[in-house]
Amino acid sequence: MSTATRRRAAGTLVASAAMIAALVVSATPAQAHGTGLPVVLHEGHVDVIEVEYEDGELELGVHDDTVEPGEHRHHDDVIFVVKPQAKATVPSDPAFAFLGAAGSPVWILPQIENEELLFAGLATEELEAGVFAGDSVDLTVQQLISAPSSAKMAVYTEDLFGQPTVLANSRDGLPDVVDLAVGEHLHVNWAFSKAGVYLLKVKASATLAGTTTVVESDSVYLRFVVLP
Repeated sequence: MSTATRRRAAGTLVASAAMIAALVVSATPAQAHGTGLPVVLHEGHVDVIEVEYEDGELELGVHDDTVEPGEHRHHDDVIFVVKPQAKATVPSDPAFAFLGAAGSPVWILPQIENEELLFAGLATEELEAGVFAGDSVDLTVQQLISAPSSAKMAVYTEDLFGQPTVLANSRDGLPDVVDLAVGEHLHVNWAFSKAGVYLLKVKASATLAGTTTVVESDSVYLRFVVLP
């Protein structure tokens, strides 16, 4: 993406931030359905990326479990909201320096469920074993566009001892590749350095088992709004 294009995209994000914030207050998935408005998700379980393989093609979608029954949605139709309750501070442990300076603010959607926040997962449960080499799929985090432009985003997990493993981090540059096992449901921490709007471009790819053929999904954009 050229510098001019990046600036236009960032400008569009800034212009839409007020509209998105208003939607957060007024809309629920049930209200948004069939209205032409984006579906605004701000609490409950959702797979922000669900990987499927149909008719020889990898596809990415959103599986929304905040409604009953759950619904499959296109990323263009969904806004993920990070509520003020997600605000925390960066730990003093040097292992978390990838989030910024110790004590600085950070907004986190945690990998452990908090009923006040989105419980945002990654799903490959629809993928069958034996289809792809190594029974794995690569999720490439290609690009982040944010408003403010200085805002950073990271995706990581924590082990039983609270130590992080970084999966993707815009602070040290993108793209980053996350290896996902097929038949998996993974929850991660989504960290945002500032209140604002984030547009995260991702795609999936995999090699068909027993071949050198690589299949790729189209790129999609995850839209996050972080409220102060």
